[in-house]
Amino acid sequence: MNVKKHRKPNKIPPHQGSAKKLFKDPLIEGVRWIERYGSTIDKFWSTLPEYIRNSLATMAIFLMASSIKGDWIAIVVHLVKHFNGADESSGGDQAPNNTIVRENGTDGTRAHDVLEYLNLKGLPHYLSLAITGSFIIYFGVGGFIHWYYYVNKRDRPHEWKCQPEKFLSPELELHEIFVGGFSMLLMSCLSGILSCYAMNNGRLLTLYYRWDEYGWWWFFTQIVVIFLYQDYLTYWLHRIYHWPFLYKHFHKLHHTYKQPTAFSVTAIHPVEILHVQLTMLLPIFTIPTHWAAFYFVEIYTYAHGILNHSGVNIKSFWWQPWQPDTMFHDNHHQYFHVNFGFNIGLWDVIHGTYRRKDRVYSEEIFGGRGKNFKDVSQQELEKDIAERKLENPNAYRNNVHEYDLDEKEINDLIGPSKKIKSS
Repeated sequence: MNVKKHRKPNKIPPHQGSAKKLFKDPLIEGVRWIERYGSTIDKFWSTLPEYIRNSLATMAIFLMASSIKGDWIAIVVHLVKHFNGADESSGGDQAPNNTIVRENGTDGTRAHDVLEYLNLKGLPHYLSLAITGSFIIYFGVGGFIHWYYYVNKRDRPHEWKCQPEKFLSPELELHEIFVGGFSMLLMSCLSGILSCYAMNNGRLLTLYYRWDEYGWWWFFTQIVVIFLYQDYLTYWLHRIYHWPFLYKHFHKLHHTYKQPTAFSVTAIHPVEILHVQLTMLLPIFTIPTHWAAFYFVEIYTYAHGILNHSGVNIKSFWWQPWQPDTMFHDNHHQYFHVNFGFNIGLWDVIHGTYRRKDRVYSEEIFGGRGKNFKDVSQQELEKDIAERKLENPNAYRNNVHEYDLDEKEINDLIGPSKKIKSS
């Protein structure tokens, strides 16, 4: 396996000329506000000790993770219920069995009583808080992450980027922010509804608040159970949305971003993101679930969702043997129908959808298993080989490109019918 020398990275991105034209648009300047203050932030940033910079970057990722589906407000609500006592939370003035009592003493419901009857008293306030807070965190922290890599280190992408030769165009960056913002709006509304329902002691929730209510063994076991459930189900949901019909009508939108950024994480079709989110929420309606255990798994999952879509070369820690490096999901965006898992790469290994060195992958090759070199056209083969050269060897373990092929390996795989050079 050869590791080839890469071309010297461009100091100026190829699309900078078009970017200058686009940035005359005040809307785009507003979305990418942090680029206008890049030099000022850089001066301040350089004065901070490295450990503080690393800590701030880590905190930024977890803050953004709490905002992308509005979970920050749910966490606040459950913290309040946890420390005030779940039974003392709002909703104590309700009549038994959700019956609304009118001022004249007669039973019944009126139009403005419906929310209270549904355990959603104060819902407009929760929705406004959820949406406003999520957007402030999303754009504020997301803008910082964008600056940290895509502005501050843009002239040296081989140091950090999974696909160092390619950047999204300004048009696509704006597109992913708009799509992601709309999906986040829907998710924030869903989180606001659930948070309001929880604060009003909605009876359908199976959440509990005392640490040892079901025993300490279950408190820790449920973390593993919820994590495995969510990750395996989302593997299959993701794979199903790569079936030709669903891919064309729903999931293809997400694959508009072949070089994903942190903003790509929510840039998903509304139908799909609602489907996935409702699947992930099922445990809090079906099994005894401590609120802290559930949202610990959620924030871990969303934080790695941001990292996986960041386009940044980030390796998992030694204590995360289950967690693929970010290059794993970046490969998914680059090659489309492969590597469907998120936080556990083993699912792809078990089901044969883990990327293989001797397979060709593209948007037109469905199924997750690719094609043999002998079964593809010359054009498909050349396209695949060209794509491999866009990958950063430093994004793989030991800085070795796992899928690089020299000329002899390529010709051995395609047989005597075709001949192709690797360079």
